Amino acid sequence: MFFNAVLVVLTDLAARFLGNKGVRQHFHLLLSAVVMFGPALSLWVSPHSVFAKRSHFLYRAFLRSGWGWTCVFAGSFIFLLSFSIRRSLSLSARHLSRLGVAGALWLGFCKLLDLLENATGSCYEPLHTPDVAIGQPLLVLREGETKSECLKAGMLWRGYEVSEDVFLLCLCCLLLAEETAVFGPYLSLGGISNAPLRILFLFCVLLLGLWIFLLLCLLAYFPQFPTQLLGGALGCLSWRGLYQGWYRLGPSWYCPGRPGLGLLNIKSSSSDAEDIQLNHEHSN
Repeated sequence: MFFNAVLVVLTDLAARFLGNKGVRQHFHLLLSAVVMFGPALSLWVSPHSVFAKRSHFLYRAFLRSGWGWTCVFAGSFIFLLSFSIRRSLSLSARHLSRLGVAGALWLGFCKLLDLLENATGSCYEPLHTPDVAIGQPLLVLREGETKSECLKAGMLWRGYEVSEDVFLLCLCCLLLAEETAVFGPYLSLGGISNAPLRILFLFCVLLLGLWIFLLLCLLAYFPQFPTQLLGGALGCLSWRGLYQGWYRLGPSWYCPGRPGLGLLNIKSSSSDAEDIQLNHEHSN
């Protein structure tokens, strides 16, 4: 009973915060400010910190498979919430398709960024000579090498880069914020929420916090301002095009619709046929 009470209190607080209109409207601005000014934290962080190593457990276990973690927890929450309300597999699949669309967009952009880097980059072979200071090797251009061949040979590839890590983290943060924001209005309408649903929601909130923390770590310990800024801008642009653009067209065969559409309603006690529909516009 104690743990259940703690779970209810934590999830209620998190649901109210993420479902707040101000948070919904300004979360992307907060994330943009983090990406823009986060590299300034490199002036205060210690280079000897455990987070200054790319081999840290959090980077290896979560960052390299960030989209997978997001799909597992966000997808489970979306499916359980939608299916427990409507008991419709088709409706649940429609809401889950938003993750598929975002995943396809992410993969497509990654392919385009790889093509861009290959087209604009060149391969360099570092040469250490006695006349050159340690840590500053000469770079000799090697023509006719692709990026994969260059890296396999132990050489350096220099091209026009966009940070895929920052792009992925920004997209995942905005996606989680959008998908979990419906839980607050759902609870305020008197929706039934059991322990599994609340636990999944709490996991999504914790994952959102972890992505923001890892984003700050990347910006502070591995600052690459132009490439990271472009990655963050691409993530925000993807969110804007999907959740603030395409999904507003309404559910159809070519559009999955916005989060919570068709779910945020409860039956009236006076009539089984009467629905009390939440006006979802307040949160946009």
